[in-house]
Amino acid sequence: MIQRAAASFIDVLADWPVHRVRELVYSRTPADVTRALGRNRLSADDFAALLSPAAASSLEVLARHSSRLTRQRFGHVIQLYVPLYVSNYCTNACVYCGFNCRNQVKRRRLALDMAVREALCLSELGFGHLLLVSGEDRIGVPAGYFEELTARIRGRFPSIGIEVYPMSEAEYARLVCAGVDSLTLYQETYDPVVYARCHPFGGKGDYVTRVRTVEAGARAGMTFLGIGALLGLADWRVDSFYTGLHGHWLHRRYWRQHVSISFPRMRAAAGGVPPAFPVGDAELVQIICAHRLFLPDAGLVMSTRERGAFRDRLALLGITRMSAGSRTMPGGYAAATDSEEQFEVLDHRSLREVMEAMACLGLDPVRKDWDATYHDRTGRQTGLS
Repeated sequence: MIQRAAASFIDVLADWPVHRVRELVYSRTPADVTRALGRNRLSADDFAALLSPAAASSLEVLARHSSRLTRQRFGHVIQLYVPLYVSNYCTNACVYCGFNCRNQVKRRRLALDMAVREALCLSELGFGHLLLVSGEDRIGVPAGYFEELTARIRGRFPSIGIEVYPMSEAEYARLVCAGVDSLTLYQETYDPVVYARCHPFGGKGDYVTRVRTVEAGARAGMTFLGIGALLGLADWRVDSFYTGLHGHWLHRRYWRQHVSISFPRMRAAAGGVPPAFPVGDAELVQIICAHRLFLPDAGLVMSTRERGAFRDRLALLGITRMSAGSRTMPGGYAAATDSEEQFEVLDHRSLREVMEAMACLGLDPVRKDWDATYHDRTGRQTGLS
């Protein structure tokens, strides 16, 4: 199915051109779906069947399988995290993003002292898992910025992640030594033609480098690797197949790391384009449940892009990690800000409110589930992978 021996996932993609994936997904039949639902270990063909139009009539069965498997693998735990945006300056012209460098929006970059203040505020609110986010602006927020920021706040957070611009393996290694343990980098779309059209200007237009960057983070010693596609940019069935394929390959190639997949749907953003392939609620459920059956041990992540009540339902079906109390602009926690959001937030509940909702569903909301001892044992501090 997927050759572990491939040096990079870009080599795997060469064997899975878009036309092949599209033909595979759209040729699946109800019999293929039934066969996939009856298997303990899914092939790529089975995964395609669960993403296909033929699976829509089996959504209830798919959801039950996904829920049961999630409880078996993850128990009732739902991990909570919070994003901290440090800058909305960007050098890219991504057509779907509020941070697009061509947009006339209010820009802000947090000085290190202010970023530390925001982080400490989040720690006092009870968050243990922090995700540092920025637009792709190497000059304004260089790698050293994140290295120093992490070193100053690491004692307050058992887990610090980054979702920023692509870096080199050496830069990631320095961040690992400073205390960063997770890397999130969305491919946005795996369709190279659509990718080029959506990234007309800036370094993000380099499709191959984007694919390879997660692997650089893995080699540098990042413990947690997060990937995803922006659902709606291209055919969501095709992009979802690629995210599963990518997650499967990363899991096999970098078996010491933990792989997670996010499922962001396109939302309103300043200057953004509408989705070319809108994803409905039932379709998003299908995507998430198909990934759970294909990747039983992967973390599945949901942001505040979705409505609160809907996120609660997804937590019962397969999601194992979600954000809470999010602000998608620089600042906004310790002090007010009028800078632009990256995307529209639909779940405005506080950490406490999200925890109470999870508890009412019989889930165990966790803000901290490991500490430095875990990382010492897994080799994060020494950069081992």
